[in-house]
Amino acid sequence: MVILKEDERLDYLLAENLRIIQSPSVFAFSLDAVLLARFTYVPIQKGNLIDLCSGNGVIPLFLSARTKGKITGVEIQERLYDMAVRSIEYNELQDRLTMIHGDIKEMPKQLGFGKFDVVTCNPPYFTTPSKEEINPNEHLAIARHEILCTLEDAVKASSQLVRQGGKVAFVHRPGRLLDMITLMRTYRLEPKRIQFVYPKQGKEANTLLVEAIKDGSPDLKILPPLFVYNEKDEYTPEIREILYGE
Repeated sequence: MVILKEDERLDYLLAENLRIIQSPSVFAFSLDAVLLARFTYVPIQKGNLIDLCSGNGVIPLFLSARTKGKITGVEIQERLYDMAVRSIEYNELQDRLTMIHGDIKEMPKQLGFGKFDVVTCNPPYFTTPSKEEINPNEHLAIARHEILCTLEDAVKASSQLVRQGGKVAFVHRPGRLLDMITLMRTYRLEPKRIQFVYPKQGKEANTLLVEAIKDGSPDLKILPPLFVYNEKDEYTPEIREILYGE
């Protein structure tokens, strides 16, 4: 039993056989979150994982199907945090998944430095525009724009939270690739794997996946490209497998 508020709905995460609370006016996850959850390394049997900028808890839920480790999610917006907590309870994952309502910049002091094996983050993508340009919906504006959290804030917090030799994975836009690499190296995160995601063949990449190791040695792998749609505008087999487990 789950209590839904206002325009919330209960959606399926098909490949994982889980359910998640979503809201078109507050927060609904995008394909980017699914791709990050599949891209990042996770220890299968045990481990301590943390997801920053968690939204409605979608990445912790996805990761719970890939690892038996403990997963913590951090979300600054109380309404999104509440949605995540209720989704975790609905799926009966409270023994492994924990949500924190707080600012990622405070987490290293609150949770401890170097305490996590894996950090994931799907941060706000866009620098803060003028008030005329920004989304009038506060929930969506904070999720999409660097109002409460910049890319540097997210990279710095990730580096402080992850143990030496631990892994940090981000999803972002290709236009921020150099910012991402520069900031990661500034904060002792060595990029090791990069994958570009394309809407379809012949189009420019619109999603960037990066995984780094804390104090790792330089050795960057560029993975094969991932295409979302085929020429018939249908999901490619790779995306269908990620979304539906087919």
